[in-house]
Amino acid sequence: MITAIGDNVAENLEQLRQQRSGLGYTSYIDTIYKQVLPVAEVKHPNDALAALAGIALREGYTRTTLLGLTAMREALQQAGITDVQTAPTGFINASTVGGMCDTEKVYFDIVDPAKEGTFLQYIDTLDCADCTQRIADTVGFSEHIATISTACSSSANALMFGARMIKQGFLPRMVCGGTEALTRFTLNGFNSLKNVDKQFCRPFDQQRTGLNLGEGAAYLVLESESFAKANNSRILAEFTGYCNANEAFHPTSPSPEGDGAYEAMKAALAMSGRTLKDVDYINVHGTATLNNDVSEGKALERLFGNDVPLFSSTKPFTGHTLAAAGAIEAIYAVLAIQQGLIFPNLNFTEKMEELNITPVTALMEGVSVNNVISNSFGFGGNNASLVISKYEG
Repeated sequence: MITAIGDNVAENLEQLRQQRSGLGYTSYIDTIYKQVLPVAEVKHPNDALAALAGIALREGYTRTTLLGLTAMREALQQAGITDVQTAPTGFINASTVGGMCDTEKVYFDIVDPAKEGTFLQYIDTLDCADCTQRIADTVGFSEHIATISTACSSSANALMFGARMIKQGFLPRMVCGGTEALTRFTLNGFNSLKNVDKQFCRPFDQQRTGLNLGEGAAYLVLESESFAKANNSRILAEFTGYCNANEAFHPTSPSPEGDGAYEAMKAALAMSGRTLKDVDYINVHGTATLNNDVSEGKALERLFGNDVPLFSSTKPFTGHTLAAAGAIEAIYAVLAIQQGLIFPNLNFTEKMEELNITPVTALMEGVSVNNVISNSFGFGGNNASLVISKYEG
């Protein structure tokens, strides 16, 4: 993984432990909001990202692609995969902006009828699947390759898709996740919806006024249990349950009572075979927008009653990384299990009047964490919940 708080998993874990946020102001986007709207930006220009990814920076490789390649390189190294061709391996990638980080730079040239030039070459990178194909070509994926774009639940859905491919016997191994770069388009778009905070975001806080956007990438290697054992893979955790419940309540707003979130968590938990009392921690979607936190909080209270597990949002660390969020937070769920940690919900000061629950606000260490729910909810009511569990062998 790569996020605003670290270039790899180890650096992310250290910053989470130190409770250091990656929020600040952009160094790489040409925007009127440069010193106005906080973002969580990866702290490298594109040439440095290319070096991290182990490639020479070349035309057509957008920031979205470079972030993805950097995370992919670590995922494969950690899994001991030197060549993805040694076993049938699929690739499910997620992105919402694709190469928009480059194409938006020439937007006004493109729409100007009097303008002529070679700027139209960048159009090819706009497609969300462009970064998928470039990552696949660089790494060598040749089996099933797909791109998912379901807004903020994209990479959670990528993980579900990969798990289903394995479960149905199509492939024994899948690499799933997502990549997202900051763009003016997304910054302007969310700002026009009046849900971007000019301060650092405060999920589940009464005074919250919106989210902070972030960028990053993360990938997880999924293997069937039989393949993992035969391959002598080091199993980090078990992906025990998942569900996508699309409530289709509104194009950009969740249902007030959290219907989709409730159904997604309930069904994912049922698939996992775990009970409500087995859940030790919930990494909530927690965007700090007015609607999301009420909806998700009510869903938690509906499902768990008076015994809502420990929960927090890690978006004050990474910003909301949109399509990459589900995979980033799935890795955080694995880290919570491996390290016995519950991550703090930064910037919280005041309980929401609509809820009876409050998030964890201080780092908890030495905790027994066996089952984690990780939530990712997208526009259009696309609600994805994952259950990640300690592997018992």
